[in-house]
Amino acid sequence: MTLEEYKKRASEQEDWAPGWEAIDEVFDKLYPNQKPAHYGTDLHKRSIFGGDEYLDGYSIYQSPNGYKHLLTYGMTELYTDEESFGGEWSRWGYEMTIKLKEDSNEDCMWAINMLSNLARYTYTKKRFFEPMQFVAGNGTSLHIGVESAITALFIVNDTESEGIDTVHGRVEFMQLVGITQRELEVLKEDHAQAGVLVENMKKENPYLVTDMKREKSYL
Repeated sequence: MTLEEYKKRASEQEDWAPGWEAIDEVFDKLYPNQKPAHYGTDLHKRSIFGGDEYLDGYSIYQSPNGYKHLLTYGMTELYTDEESFGGEWSRWGYEMTIKLKEDSNEDCMWAINMLSNLARYTYTKKRFFEPMQFVAGNGTSLHIGVESAITALFIVNDTESEGIDTVHGRVEFMQLVGITQRELEVLKEDHAQAGVLVENMKKENPYLVTDMKREKSYL
């Protein structure tokens, strides 16, 4: 698509969201014939209107492999923006995902709050996430109010959703994986153990699903 074609379509279709469409295409292929549960954020609370919400919404898909697959919208350029056309990266260059071993969408709401906080951190601190990074918590359960050995996050490329090139630039899918405090401490001491952690975890958990009931350490 040329810039002129981009401008023409944008003028003809006011609600065109090419970035959003590109993301949906990836997940439509991954979950054919499935309409996800979608949660839009409050328009008036979004940062563009002076609020502290930096994401436009979230979708939750039910994987046939037995987990919930959560996806953010808003880390990339979703809507028409001529200045973003043809860029190397679409805004931050990724959307966040997390796979949860939960029975219902309601059981995933804590993770949506967490994703919102991570987006706010990235936008306000100007620090983006990359694969093989860890995000340390405060030593307590990621799910506030629910006891768990999972206290921190590790970042990988989503095990199923491949990155794409869009009219606004490259978009990757960064998957957040819950890890134990023990695993976090080992990574702090020796980051070279990151590859070992992924390898060990994938032997039993190939999709790197976050199970808040997990107590076993893979390091």
